[in-house]
Amino acid sequence: MTELATRWLGLELQSPLVVGASPLTDDLDALKACVRAGAGAVVMHSLFEEQLVEEQMAAHRFIDSRINMDAEARSFFPESEVFEMGSGSYLQRLELLRRSLDVPVIASLNGISTGGWTGHALELEAAGAHAIELNLYDLATDPSETADSLEQRQLAVVRSVTEQVSIPVSVKLSPFYSALPAFVAGVEAAGARGLVLFNRFYQPEMDLDELELSREVVLSSSAELPLRLHAAAMLYGQTSLEMAVSGGVHTGDDAAKAILSGATAVQVVSAILADGPGALGQIHDGLIRRLSDMGYRDLIEARGALSMERAPNSRTWERLNYARLLHGWK
Repeated sequence: MTELATRWLGLELQSPLVVGASPLTDDLDALKACVRAGAGAVVMHSLFEEQLVEEQMAAHRFIDSRINMDAEARSFFPESEVFEMGSGSYLQRLELLRRSLDVPVIASLNGISTGGWTGHALELEAAGAHAIELNLYDLATDPSETADSLEQRQLAVVRSVTEQVSIPVSVKLSPFYSALPAFVAGVEAAGARGLVLFNRFYQPEMDLDELELSREVVLSSSAELPLRLHAAAMLYGQTSLEMAVSGGVHTGDDAAKAILSGATAVQVVSAILADGPGALGQIHDGLIRRLSDMGYRDLIEARGALSMERAPNSRTWERLNYARLLHGWK
């Protein structure tokens, strides 16, 4: 039987299956059930730059609007630590998960610019986070901003976080880079330890009856997985960053494909949200069965076996195969 214990970001995991960033952060019982089912680590939902900055500014506006009302006004205001400034409840939750779960707990930051909000990385480290997942959720909407300027801004964010903490930082990317290997090299140079491939962008739907945009969360399916597999297979052997696949993992075979493409960890969210923690247990057992049937004793043997570097027909990953596929689709 294949042994699933592994190391990811320098952390000892009982399996490569990781509960990805999601509302499950707020359901301790569900997270405990996921760990019993075989989860090797848990990623908390993100602290968003916009939320942190807005709450900081709201506190400053509150004080500034009253500071000149009276000559002695300053003496009546509470110390600054009275204001939560966005991270207080998150830090409390992090400390609770650290005490309650027997697996590594990874905090998450989500932002697009350098600034004071990145200082919260130090708070996350002090509160006991085993690692930080930095989510670069950044959509280009300004026609004057070039791809290079956006990428350089993102790399500056990575650097600003990695320079502040001693715990590992993993960077969660979007799939929309025109030269992904080059950007990944920049992420590595900026001090990151790992990659998460890929973010699933929130996409509003249109309500034609009300003529407005509606907010909906659409769960993933296995159909989204090949995009992640292609990126992992391409990057395997080209970077020393440890990769996690996120998005589209719903079965043990899906997880096996991620490992064979080169992933060290496999994040699962939608399957758990749809079917509960038992879904992770099914993925866990299915992964063992598949890799055992293939003759792999552990994940080290399996990892990257079908990557672009090692696959018997590695050119299938390349552009030339697209033309062949179109001509022979029947």
